[in-house]
Amino acid sequence: MNERLAKLFDEAISVLREHEPIEGYYVAFSGGKDSIVILDLVRRSGVKHDVHFNLTSVDPPELIAFIKEHYPDVERHRPEQTMFQLIERRGYYPMSRQKFCCATLKERGGAGRLVITGIRGAESLRRSHRTMFEISRTDETKRMIHIILDWTDRDVWEYIRTLNLPYCKLYDQGFKRIGCIGCPEAYYKERQRQFRLYPNHKKAYIEAMRRGMILKKRTDFASADEMFEWWTSGMSKRKFLGRKEQTEINLIGVTNGNNGTN
Repeated sequence: MNERLAKLFDEAISVLREHEPIEGYYVAFSGGKDSIVILDLVRRSGVKHDVHFNLTSVDPPELIAFIKEHYPDVERHRPEQTMFQLIERRGYYPMSRQKFCCATLKERGGAGRLVITGIRGAESLRRSHRTMFEISRTDETKRMIHIILDWTDRDVWEYIRTLNLPYCKLYDQGFKRIGCIGCPEAYYKERQRQFRLYPNHKKAYIEAMRRGMILKKRTDFASADEMFEWWTSGMSKRKFLGRKEQTEINLIGVTNGNNGTN
């Protein structure tokens, strides 16, 4: 372990021991690389804790299998509503700035507890402004501690490889993140790859929206397939519909031109 990583390790262990609550920590575990690190740190620190994994209904099957094999003692919690039920009832897909799914599916549990998370500042500009100790934005009784907030991707992977910790095989297949299938936080190409790999999830997303559009009487998109295409395009709604309209106009022009020459 290099000097930087050794320092990060010592700091994390020190913080965990200093702030250990009487009832123990609530460890929010996702099965991803960051969760693997925080759980190992918690276990090495010797503090009292319990570990929880919230199923979302759109978790990669490889991730579920990995957790069952390597972390069988982690408590797994089923959601009261699936992602598809949420979409149907709301009539729209979760967006990066409107992630109704996270609060309902991933961030439930831990009320009244001190929750350890794997959030890191290096993950995004928004997370770079987070602090190690925070109050949950969705539940004021939930306090959170981000013990690897200042760790880089390199730090995380060096820790995992130095200690030979098991990790989900999806990382070796090129995935940068292995959260929910279709997560709007993922990059465009990664989402496209996810839906190629998990076509049944794509069908389920579209079918949920088809029912949601009927329920909410949505007419801004011609079909659920078109709305799914927009959702995974990375474009604004205005830009997507504008391009589609222009394409249709061009096609009409081509068709009329052909008719005129026959």
